[in-house]
Amino acid sequence: MRGLTVKERLRRFVFRLYRHAVRSEHELTYLFWECTLRCNLNCLHCGSDCLKESSVPDMPLSDFVQALNGIKTKNTASHMTVCITGGEPLLRSDLEQAGVAIRQRGFNWCIVSNGLAMTAERFDSLIKSGLGGMSLSIDGLQEEHTYLRRNPESFMAVSNAIDLCVTRHAQYPSLFLFDVITCVHKKNLSVLPALRDFLIEKGVHSWRLFSIFPNGRAARNDLALSSQEYRVLLDFIAETRNYRTCDGKTIHASYSCEGYLGDYELTVRDYFFFCRGGINVGSIMCDGSITACLSVRSPAFIQGNIYKDDFMDVWNQKFQNARNRTWAKTGECANCKEWRWCEGNGLHLHKDDRSECTYCNLKLIEHKT
Repeated sequence: MRGLTVKERLRRFVFRLYRHAVRSEHELTYLFWECTLRCNLNCLHCGSDCLKESSVPDMPLSDFVQALNGIKTKNTASHMTVCITGGEPLLRSDLEQAGVAIRQRGFNWCIVSNGLAMTAERFDSLIKSGLGGMSLSIDGLQEEHTYLRRNPESFMAVSNAIDLCVTRHAQYPSLFLFDVITCVHKKNLSVLPALRDFLIEKGVHSWRLFSIFPNGRAARNDLALSSQEYRVLLDFIAETRNYRTCDGKTIHASYSCEGYLGDYELTVRDYFFFCRGGINVGSIMCDGSITACLSVRSPAFIQGNIYKDDFMDVWNQKFQNARNRTWAKTGECANCKEWRWCEGNGLHLHKDDRSECTYCNLKLIEHKT
């Protein structure tokens, strides 16, 4: 780590005050609903290990709506967004009914999708049901995307879905938010510049890039970046944030919220690292389990279940191991000089609330090979 300037020290001090205030208030502003564990793809990197058929049945919409009713009554946040994800949410035939129910209770809603099942007709139907945003995954050009998603039709399908979203966002930029997500691994790192130009020409304005952490199916496949490759990714994002095509077009690229990045903080994303799982972000899993974000799947972080607990009671009275991370100051983290900024990295990178982090972004950055 290089030395910090006075301005950088001040910004970090202000951020720590902000983080403390947000953690103390812990308003629920973002709720994930894992509406299904079924998926029409079989991606190499799937953290949830989703398949076409799931042993866990889809949660009935009425059960989720009942949980929403309790959230509406007790949540102090003036606004909240429900993000419907999976699995692949487009596999549910009642997605439109879910959207209407969410809107009727005063919440915004969006979906995360692989785009394979999206058609112009389904898109219009979702928009009429109040869809306010979408995140679509594209992981390279045809060859690279097909390698990860394992379906030759996937690339064209998500490309068409992106066009639908671009058109909608251009018409209603404040009513429909949209971004593209790319999971970066060894076999698509080199095509990121070409993918960037492809997305810019399509009219995409917002692009989130993730590195793949070893969870679910990803743990069984060699997809993780080396230290050198990881720095290449971060340098690419930093360069892209200042990039313009010859005709002046740009795209806003950012790294995911995964972990603390040392000197790259505020260089590759708009905010300091802050794992908000259990602080502003909550989730209802397909089986009704209540957790932080859906990447946090360890039983140690499951706080309750909507089939026996009131969600907001759990939100207000539990989640202590998400809001106080002192338990994570163990192993190599115990003596780390960056602890006050990192606090043990992302919650999803711990096996339980007694273990040290299984994956250190800063260590990966600073490693020389």
